[in-house]
Amino acid sequence: MLAHVNGLVAEKEEGTLVIECGGVGYQLTVSAATLSQAPAMGERMKCYTHLSVREDAVELFGFATREEKRMFLKLTAVSGIGPKSAIQVLSALSLRDLSLAIVTGDAAALTRAPGIGKKTAQRMILELKDKVDNAELTASGAPLAAVSGGAADEAIEALMALGYQASEAARAVGAVSPIPDNASEIVRLALKGMMK
Repeated sequence: MLAHVNGLVAEKEEGTLVIECGGVGYQLTVSAATLSQAPAMGERMKCYTHLSVREDAVELFGFATREEKRMFLKLTAVSGIGPKSAIQVLSALSLRDLSLAIVTGDAAALTRAPGIGKKTAQRMILELKDKVDNAELTASGAPLAAVSGGAADEAIEALMALGYQASEAARAVGAVSPIPDNASEIVRLALKGMMK
């Protein structure tokens, strides 16, 4: 099994990278995030990989980070989501926003990805809600573990009642550190943080 490839970027096109290793060019199907993190052609890059073998196709998928690869594998474990759909989801939403949407049950955010309808989004939330790691909910090194439970949940609901999307509300509440026990104080601090 190919765990990663480490070589020179030979080609960059929308949705694909070619990494040359030892005279062999590996064509990788990649997300927009991985493509944006790829260095200029001729420079060295390490890409984590997943080899997908089906009856009608053999494809190599590439990821700039281990976290993106882990999320890809979680997405493909959801019934009805294949590797190409998973790449489209990872292209439409940042890893953090995707994780927040899953944890907070924000199906509307998930449907922004091409080919993901409401039912598939709800299935993703149902099957992945308990599988999202704290590392995937990290922003600027600040863990968002406090986003689930008690006063934090109340604060998220209050922000949603004010018109914020679930993912925006969860992000704002997660940025509050240290997190108070009082929901109204969390809302105040979250709103203050959003105004910056």
